[in-house]
Amino acid sequence: MNKKLSTENYKGVRDFYPEDMAIQRYIFTIWKNTLESFGYENYDASILEPTDLYKAKSGEEIVNEQTYNFIDRGDREVTLRPEMTPTVARMVAQRRRELSFPLRWFSIPNLFRYERPQRGRLREHWQLNVDFFGISDIEADIEVIEIATAILKNFGLNDSQFEVRINDRRLMNSFFKDLNLNEIEAHQLSKLIDKKNKINDFDEQAKKIAGDNFSFDLKPNETIETVIDRLRKRGISNVVFDPTIMRGFDYYTGLVFEVYDTGSDNNRALFGGGRYDDLVKIFDQDPIPAFGFGQGDVTMRDVLETYNLLPDYISRTHLTICTLNEAFFEPASVLASELRNEGLNVSVDYSGKKVGDQISKAHKKKIPFVICVGDDEISSSKFTIKQLENGKSKTVKRKDIVSFIKKNLK
Repeated sequence: MNKKLSTENYKGVRDFYPEDMAIQRYIFTIWKNTLESFGYENYDASILEPTDLYKAKSGEEIVNEQTYNFIDRGDREVTLRPEMTPTVARMVAQRRRELSFPLRWFSIPNLFRYERPQRGRLREHWQLNVDFFGISDIEADIEVIEIATAILKNFGLNDSQFEVRINDRRLMNSFFKDLNLNEIEAHQLSKLIDKKNKINDFDEQAKKIAGDNFSFDLKPNETIETVIDRLRKRGISNVVFDPTIMRGFDYYTGLVFEVYDTGSDNNRALFGGGRYDDLVKIFDQDPIPAFGFGQGDVTMRDVLETYNLLPDYISRTHLTICTLNEAFFEPASVLASELRNEGLNVSVDYSGKKVGDQISKAHKKKIPFVICVGDDEISSSKFTIKQLENGKSKTVKRKDIVSFIKKNLK
């Protein structure tokens, strides 16, 4: 006997019903519009990459434990991409001589990572990736951080609801060097610093690594001070120095940052990034200056829910045509085709149910307008348009349907 199939989805992923897709489309639109306003260009690639790409960047352990891998029919090792960075590195390296630097690129890839699902983190998500290639000056750092703040403001957040915390890999390298730490000890201390605000015995654990004279009292370097000053001149005042920001310490080469939700209901890091000038080294190429960040759609939706900033669901169907009975299916379909050619999104109700039920269904789907087609409408070429939100009705000539609806659309 065949096992009964479950209707549950795979653990750690989401189903997107129309209302969810509307929110997803809204998030993507804000991302896209913001990046394009800064002159960034959209790119993309396949979700499939050779597994060797991730082994070169992340190592065997992470690849084996956190990614979805398989052997294809050509006996090749393939991975569902867990991040976009190796892919964009490959693309830049592949056409390095043809590309015109600097590059301002962004993408919104679908990513897969096998990990324990929790708030803000799933096994599948979409992520905005922003990359600025070819500029070593801190103007690139400043621009990308400005973009990060512009995105949240374009979603409706104000300065008091989030904070940008910045640090510098070079400052931390100097700090570890002054402590006379070897590579292993520096790595251990960096991971501990990254968790500083989540543990109570930080000083005790740090002294076990760095010695009894350890003191975590760092001052910002000139780069950090300059970035904060320049951002404030651009009206971005919620930027602070935070030496606990590590951002995958081994990966970054300069300034790093994280954006934090400052509210009590969702007090956490939202997203971050930094400078990664060694991006293409895994392809045995000379470094290319790069600065960027990634922002996930899961945490972005959490923020919008926290601050009641989720958009109201609005159907993208402008009009439903109700039919009195089967005899009017054909004229209703012809009318719908004509109206679509004039720029409206139109559906026809072929359910055969009572007109009242058809109107109720359209209202439930949040379709704003309804027209019913029967003998009177066909003979007179006049149609009563019902606005479902306020219950008002208006009888108009056939030629005026489109102009009336477009005039009254929100």
